[in-house]
Amino acid sequence: MRVGCPTEIKNHEYRVGLTPESARELVLQDNEVWIQSGAGLGIGATDLEYEAAGARITDGPDPIFAECEMVVKVKEPQAEERAKLREGQLLYTYLHLAPDAPQTADLVKSGVTAIAYETVTGRNGSLPLLKPMSQVAGRMSVQAGASALEKAHGGRGVLLGGVPGVMPGKVIVIGGGVVGFNAAQMAVGLGADVTIFDRDPEVLEKVGTHFEARASTRFSNKANLDEAVCEADLVIGAVLIPGASAPKLVSRDMLKCMKPGSVLVDVAIDQGGCFETSRATTHADPTYVVDDVVHYCVANMPGAVARTSTYALNNVTLPHALRIARLGWKEAMRRDPYLAEGLNVHAGSVTYEAVATELGYDYRAVADVLAE
Repeated sequence: MRVGCPTEIKNHEYRVGLTPESARELVLQDNEVWIQSGAGLGIGATDLEYEAAGARITDGPDPIFAECEMVVKVKEPQAEERAKLREGQLLYTYLHLAPDAPQTADLVKSGVTAIAYETVTGRNGSLPLLKPMSQVAGRMSVQAGASALEKAHGGRGVLLGGVPGVMPGKVIVIGGGVVGFNAAQMAVGLGADVTIFDRDPEVLEKVGTHFEARASTRFSNKANLDEAVCEADLVIGAVLIPGASAPKLVSRDMLKCMKPGSVLVDVAIDQGGCFETSRATTHADPTYVVDDVVHYCVANMPGAVARTSTYALNNVTLPHALRIARLGWKEAMRRDPYLAEGLNVHAGSVTYEAVATELGYDYRAVADVLAE
């Protein structure tokens, strides 16, 4: 198979779909690998390293979109990239379609077959291709929130860990999954006063057992959230419904009781955000203020630590890429139903039920596609 990897063009996105090591693995399996010149520079990987791995370097993205059977990326294709996609081509990347009607419409129109990293599942119902970026984003959310709390950045001037004789900052983490767990780890490590909210008693028991007295847990309902958000210095939104838009758990009315200069970090922004006042921002302009509350809603947070993120991502995406290149995507999915969960769009149809429901498309079951 001819596999192509273009340079990411989303604002301040420095990750790359394939590392030189991943390119070499594909080449060793007798695939052709085409890499856009400069695609790896954000992680310190040069064209020479890709060439040494057996890849071909292309001048610009056009040859990749025009001639490669599978396109491997990190972030969802931007409008100019979507215009280059074609029927019969395979796109393998993060998509986050439910809150993104324009992208979905373009993918459906193109006829492309699109596999979304974020909906590929694991044997225990986990999301293994999303997990490493969730770990990164969870840890970064506390760094970002701590910075935004600084007075020079618009915050109320609170040091999360406090100092002897001064109370630490109050951190509320909404969601006890991978993002929330990693956010809580970082916040606890800084010495903050941390409370984790979730609706699943088993999750609350798990995180409560892990953190013991170093963090508190509370059941996530409106009354409890209202009370905690009003007292918080930093609120981290870490909720996820696979493939669907995130629920709005913090309303604009709730901001009125928050302390001026407190901070909201919405890690769920890729799926539309879990705060009513959230809108996607970029690393170039990461924050904005609503009702004296600082909002940090960068949609590609892990892109800021591109090298760590790229290698962590390739660790989990490459095995599927190798199987797809060896067997073809249909046979790979027939053998692996967990990979089949990643199929979101195929030949003009939406094949992920949550996306179809959210955006009003007729749903075409993956089983029907694979039976063709």
